[in-house]
Parts: sequence; structure tokens; C-alpha cells
Amino acid sequence: MRTLLRGEYSLNEYKIFVHRIGLMGVTNILIAISSLILLPIVTKNFSIGDYGVWVQFNITMNLITNIGTLGLPYAMVRFLSAEKDKEKIREGFYSITGIVLVSIFIICILLLVFSKTIAIALFNDNYKLGILLSLVVFFTSLNSLLLNYYRTLQQMKRFSFFLIIQTYLGLFIVSYFAIKGFGVYMAAFGLLIANIIIFIAMIVFIITNIGFKIPKFKNMREYISFGLPTIPGNLSSWIVDSSDRYVIGIFLGASFVGYYTPSYTLGSIILLIISPFSTLLPSVLPEYYDKNNIEKVNTFLKYSMKYFLLIAIPSAFGLSILSQPILNILTTQEIALNGYLITPFVSLSVILFGIYTIISNILVLEKQTRIIGRIWIITAVLNLILNIIFVPYLGIFGAAAITLIAYGMAFILTLLYSLKFFKFDFDIVFIFKSIISSVNMTFVINSIHPQGILGIFMAISTGCIIYLISIIVLKGIKEKEIYFFKNLLIHKS
Repeated sequence: MRTLLRGEYSLNEYKIFVHRIGLMGVTNILIAISSLILLPIVTKNFSIGDYGVWVQFNITMNLITNIGTLGLPYAMVRFLSAEKDKEKIREGFYSITGIVLVSIFIICILLLVFSKTIAIALFNDNYKLGILLSLVVFFTSLNSLLLNYYRTLQQMKRFSFFLIIQTYLGLFIVSYFAIKGFGVYMAAFGLLIANIIIFIAMIVFIITNIGFKIPKFKNMREYISFGLPTIPGNLSSWIVDSSDRYVIGIFLGASFVGYYTPSYTLGSIILLIISPFSTLLPSVLPEYYDKNNIEKVNTFLKYSMKYFLLIAIPSAFGLSILSQPILNILTTQEIALNGYLITPFVSLSVILFGIYTIISNILVLEKQTRIIGRIWIITAVLNLILNIIFVPYLGIFGAAAITLIAYGMAFILTLLYSLKFFKFDFDIVFIFKSIISSVNMTFVINSIHPQGILGIFMAISTGCIIYLISIIVLKGIKEKEIYFFKNLLIHKS
């Protein structure tokens, strides 16, 4: 069998993996574009205060969704991704779905009971928005679970299809209500409509594929013992990622949330680069790990890290230097002027999070989700305390700096724990070469002084060419890797 890259994989194995990475890359580019499309629509049709409420609604929805699913989507991916027996897949899926349904139902009842309190605290007394939150959470939680079904079975085309349809259907409906001046409530109602439609479509496809059965809840103790420890981690991760918006809103007001969030969103675009790896690795690695093929696991992790950083590092430099002109186009001059310096902090934070995401697969494979939970609890407590102390004095820039500190802490702790299980090949030399190439690119972009859509497009295009030439000259990409991708494109399976 012909092999490349140390002979550890056949070309066909790499081809399947890289093609899936490419598919998820395209999917996440489209998701990121949707965020950029929606950003100017909501910032220019809502007041700064209403936009702040819109942000609070969405981050609250994401928080409760992560809690309500009890970490069971992760358990489904971990335990069923290598399963070939259709009956076991059916039993596992419906057992997990049944438990999640009960959990979500209880949480939604509590949300209804406390909807007025939530509305006063977060939504500027918009009581109807507090009620609507429970319904939106119900369907976003179920959709999160159903999407992970396709991820578990590595049906990435369907996963991408439903994710894109859900995103753009929501974008279309929310944009319509915002442009027509219906306000935040109807925009949130648009999210509910989109989630209901996509839920019906996904569940029909799943039932058609595996049928329906009343589960016997086999192996639920194992699933829950794996999933529940991820909740503190998810909650803590949310605190690190989103609680700064709450703290800013409490101490500085909803308007400053409006200044902060667009720049944060722009810096977070780098997440689309890590997303294909975070989606595919948890479903690909268990099969090799369970067969004790550690060499393949290590190689997947090594090259995933390299290809992530190959794109992420120059992206962070580019977004940082272009932050203000991009925000001038996407939002308002007021938002751009007050928030553009947030982007560099967030971009670097997301790179650290991306590295963490890849390395943390080691702990997941070892079923050490409790360690991940502890890491994020420590990080979250640090983040929250520092935000409460410094945001009143340093404002939104303090919040951005604290985000960087928090993600740095999560990365360092995860790396230290992961190395206890097996050695991870971290290519420091390549990272330096990428940074040098990115600096060269940044000098060129800065000399252009881009303004407007055409100017930014020209700056990005020129920057990409400079970076690519520089990284090749510095031999950051090896000849055998270029040869591999060349063969990948022309090879016939």
C-alpha cells in the first residue's frame, strides 16, 4: 500500500480525512459569512441598547443549551462513532435522546417560571423575550443532539447540509424581521421558527435511516458518567467565552456590550478554521485509539495542529491590522472606533483555544473528561473574578485582555495533563516560521492602508500571496506535504 508522511497512512485514508476537513472548512466559512451578513443588519437596524439585548439573548440561549443536553452529544460521538451494529446505534441514540428530552423539559419549565426575573436582569424588562427563551432553548438543544448524530456516524455531507440550512434559514427570517423594524422579540421568534423547521427535517431523516424504537436505556450509566463531567467544563468554557458580556452589561451598560461584541465576533472568525478539526477528530480518533494504534492518533493530532496554525496565525495578524476598516463596513463608525482594538486580543485567544481543542482530544480518548471539567472550572473562576475586578476600571479592553489570560491558562493546563498520557509532537520551529511569514504579510498590508470593500479585498489577496511565498521560502511547508496534496487532488480512488 502506498504511503506518505512517514508511511503511517495510505493515500486513501488521508484523502478521506482531508476531504472531510475540506467539506467542514467550506461549511464553516459559510457559517462565518452568515455571521458577517447578520452583523450589519442587526447593528444598523437595532439601537445599541437593543443590540446588546440581542447579544444577551443569544449567549444565554447557548449557555442553557450546553447545560440541558447533559454532555450526552459528546458521549454519543465517543461511544457510537466506531459502532457498526445498527441495532446498537439505534438503542444508543434513542436512549440518549430520551434522557435529553426529560432534561430539557425540566429546564424549560424552570425558565418559564423565572422568565420575568430573567427578563429584568438581562433583557431590559422584555418579559415576552423571557418566555420565548424557553421555547428557543428547547429546539436548539434537540437540534444540537440531532446534528451530533450525523457527526457520530461521520455523515458529514448531511451534517453540513443541515447546519448550513439551519444557519441561513435563521439568518433570512431574523434579517427580515430586523429590517422591517419588528424589534428584538420578533428576531428571536425568527430563530424559533428556523429551529422548528430544521428539527422536523432532521428527525424525519434519522427515523428513515435507523427507524424508531422505544429505548431500553442500555449503557446509560456509562454515557452519563462520560457526559456529565463535561457540563462543568462547558459551563466554565461559556463563562470564559461569554460571561464578559454579562459583566460589561452590568457595570458599563448594554451600549458597551454593543461596542464590544462586533469586534469580538470578528476576532472569533478564526474559530471556523478549528471547527472542522473539532468536529471530525472526536469521531475519527476513537477507532484508532481503541485498536491501540497510537501512532496514527498522534499523527492525526500533529498534522491537524500544523494545518490549523498554518492558517490561523496569519489570520490573526490580518484581522488585527484590518479590524477598524472591516468594522467600519460591517457596523457603524461609532462601534468601529470604540471596539476595534478588541480584535487582536480575541484573535490570539481563539488560536490558544484552537490548540487546546486539538490537544484535549487526548484527554477525551482517555475518558478523562473530569480533568477537562476541572481545567475549565479553574479558568472560569479566574476569568470571572478578574472581569469583576478590572472591567469597571479598564472597560471593554480589560475584558478582552482577561479573555486572553483565561484561554492561555486553559491551554497550558490541558497541555500539561495531556503529556502525562502520551507525548505530543509540537512543531515549535514551524510556529516561528509562520509568525515570521505573518509579520512580513502584515508590513505589506499596513503599507496599503486599505479602505472600503475593494481596498480590503486587495489587501487580503496581497497578504495571502506574501504569506504563502514567505512560508514556502522558509520551508514551513515541506516538499513531501506539497507532494501529498498534489497527489490528493489528482489521485483516483
